Amino acid sequence: MTSHHPNGRSPERVLLVSADIGEGHNATARAVEEAARRLWPGCETARLDTLRMMGPGVGPLFRWIYVRNVESTPWLYDLFYEALWRWRWFATASRRFVGAWVGPPLRRRIRQWEPDLVISTYPMATAGLDRLRRRGELEKPVSAVISDFCPHPFWVYPEIDLHYVMSEASLRALHRAQPDATAAVSAPPVSAEFRPRDREEARRSLGMPTEGFQVLIACGSLSFGSVERAVDAALAEPHVDRVIVACGRNEQLRARLAERDSTERRLLPLGWCDDMPGLTAAVDVVISNAGGATALETMACGRTVLMFEPIAGHGRANAELMARAGLAELCPTSESLSATLHELTSGPERLRRAEQRVLGQATAGEFTAQVAALAELPRHRGARRLRSSDRFFVHAADAVVPQQTGAVLRLREAPEERTAEQWAGHLAELIERRARSLPMLRNTLVQRGAHGPRWHTVRYIEPGRHLDHRTAPERDEALREFFTAAIPTDRPPWQLRVLRTDTETLLLAKLHHALGDGIAITNTLVRLLRDSGDEWEWDSTPPRDERKAAGAARRALASRGRTALTVARGLWKLATAGPAPRSPLDGDSTSGRVFDTVELPNSEVRALARARGIPSSVLLIGLTAEALHRTLAERTGTTPGQHVRVMVPRTTRSPREASTAEMFGNHTVAVSVDLPVGPMEPEQRLREVAERLTAGQHDGQPAAAGIAMAALGLLPTPLLRPLVRTIYQRRFFNALVSAMPGSRRPPRVWGALVAEVLPILPLAPGVGTAIGLISWGDTVGVGITADARLEWLPSGLREQLRSCFQQLQGPPDSTPRPGTTREEAQR
Repeated sequence: MTSHHPNGRSPERVLLVSADIGEGHNATARAVEEAARRLWPGCETARLDTLRMMGPGVGPLFRWIYVRNVESTPWLYDLFYEALWRWRWFATASRRFVGAWVGPPLRRRIRQWEPDLVISTYPMATAGLDRLRRRGELEKPVSAVISDFCPHPFWVYPEIDLHYVMSEASLRALHRAQPDATAAVSAPPVSAEFRPRDREEARRSLGMPTEGFQVLIACGSLSFGSVERAVDAALAEPHVDRVIVACGRNEQLRARLAERDSTERRLLPLGWCDDMPGLTAAVDVVISNAGGATALETMACGRTVLMFEPIAGHGRANAELMARAGLAELCPTSESLSATLHELTSGPERLRRAEQRVLGQATAGEFTAQVAALAELPRHRGARRLRSSDRFFVHAADAVVPQQTGAVLRLREAPEERTAEQWAGHLAELIERRARSLPMLRNTLVQRGAHGPRWHTVRYIEPGRHLDHRTAPERDEALREFFTAAIPTDRPPWQLRVLRTDTETLLLAKLHHALGDGIAITNTLVRLLRDSGDEWEWDSTPPRDERKAAGAARRALASRGRTALTVARGLWKLATAGPAPRSPLDGDSTSGRVFDTVELPNSEVRALARARGIPSSVLLIGLTAEALHRTLAERTGTTPGQHVRVMVPRTTRSPREASTAEMFGNHTVAVSVDLPVGPMEPEQRLREVAERLTAGQHDGQPAAAGIAMAALGLLPTPLLRPLVRTIYQRRFFNALVSAMPGSRRPPRVWGALVAEVLPILPLAPGVGTAIGLISWGDTVGVGITADARLEWLPSGLREQLRSCFQQLQGPPDSTPRPGTTREEAQR
């Protein structure tokens, strides 16, 4: 196997940065070195000792501190370790301090040696490499191989191109420590000599008895911790035939055990052992206490690890995580160790199952191939700051009112009927092939305290973490369950679900609102899902009023002098608008949601809009106002002059921007409109809505809103978050209404036509109603979201939208009188 460097050549020089503190980090470095020599014949490798590089006497001092902490003051080591996890500022300060210490001498050596690839196996070295990257002083591929099973915050850094960890559980721990770090699961990074071997053959090669249950106690090269208590517990089990202790460099321990050897013939203390691979393969069980290199070597041999009285800090965390992953047995006391040994010696079947689990994990990948991938790493650029409008929705969200927007895609005319599972399988393939090329789908939201939210581009996208499928007799409860649940943010924040009911196939999609507005989301979904070669036409030309709003915002920013009066007028309008009126549409800020949808014929909507000389979006918002009037009249009654204040998003995208896959994010400005919902003739209501929308666009609101949003983006997060939550709530508006362009010629997915798209909008704190409308092929899809306490609203609004639309199509004298209820109109 040969791998190439990004410049087209195999790497000629590989620099390994380790530390002589125990043998675990050096053992990992040797494994990488072996793999590099197999991969790239003639490649030079060099290894640096980080502690020696940090100055004279640092190595002996750190080793002394480490041993004393573990053996004499474990509480102090625990305190430091817990502080790294509990306080991010403390972890960051500690890492920056070490990085500033290690970085300069490391930079000098890298410049002297000029490696093509740098690999760290020690966390302090990784801190130095991270510093060099942040300061623009290191452009070569940089990776870290983490030999601890549970990566802690000192191990993980955002500027490293790739961290290798030992399991999926380790990967989750890494992202808790540093959410924007890039990582992948590796095979155990151990020498190739650590491999599965026949137990009897290994024993014969070492001159050991081939029969009997034999235990190896190995606690690293320093062999500290509760080694002698482990010996006592193992010897207490009568079915254990031999207890071998690898004392490493701890001659005092070996001497003490040698005194016992004369009376206890089952005990064999060893000093430094040159054939640890053979010894590990020869025994039945290995007892250890840290979960580092020794545990990984044991896994590579396919043997069972027992974690006895794990040492403080990272040792305990490693042991607990290995036990949760099913790769080790955790024995916190002598009694539990004796009981576990008794079960393993009495039941060989349990031991065999444990060995199979460990071997499955150890052989899931080939470490040499994973080292080969390091030479081809793309540069990891770390996290990127969000745009002001996208940050707004991050800070507006909370656990009760998440800011996530979505859509229901109705699929029709499939060439053959398929199950939800078959649909999910096809979509998983599309995600694997296409998601990495769509910016909206490859970014994870990372929130870093006072530093504000950032986007981090992930290296891998796992379809199974974003896609599932359901089969249900009907859709309502399934829609509520899917769109009410918050999107996980430990991955790119989007989810898809295939829903197969008794009558139709639906694709449900939801994304964090910070990823984009309705246009960006719909565009991205189509690009992800449509059949290869399928042509589709995006209705990317905004209506005339939206073009004016976008142009006004851009002119305001580009030519402040010419538009200063307009902007000032808009700012004054926003500042003096006052609070929104109390309304039956207000919510109570609970997490419960109810949903409903309705479809209207698109061609007839366009015809009605042309006949009245207004854009389709204005007609749809006017129709919504009429339906709200009738629904509220039936439920609570309405009065002359009554209105509700709605926020109406207007796009600022150009036609070219609306159709590009790279244009993700929120590119809208909001117009505040008081919709008349009191008694009024429908045609008069349409005229009033059109006039108010036009007035809102021409009085400088869009330009002022754009400037206000940009100004908010300059504020630090501790000030911005409470300000956003003060602005974006019921005090200033009662509902959200968004009319969006869509596709005139819908695409196909696996041969099925995406016949309808029904938008699902989020609510705001205290705002109980959100209505989304999108033109799509032959229909206008309407999605209604309401607070759970307004359970009566979505279905009533659905019926009134249909009724109002039908009556608008009739002759003028068929239009109901102001305040007429549905029953009166039908009579």
